[in-house]
Amino acid sequence: MRILVIGTGYVGLVVGACLAETGNDVVCADIDARKIERLRENRLPIYEPGLEELVRRNQAQARLHFT
Repeated sequence: MRILVIGTGYVGLVVGACLAETGNDVVCADIDARKIERLRENRLPIYEPGLEELVRRNQAQARLHFT
């Protein structure tokens, strides 16, 4: 399934990463271009246990994208 998540804050980023982990193709969109650039480099704006690994793995497997 293809899913768009609007916002990459605490809720949007966690939801997007979890949906990607279950095999969905997820795009997380945000108006903050600098935040998107950092997310593409796996630099997360928040801390949640295990989230960094989910983001890294799903970006590497091309299931999680940021725009």
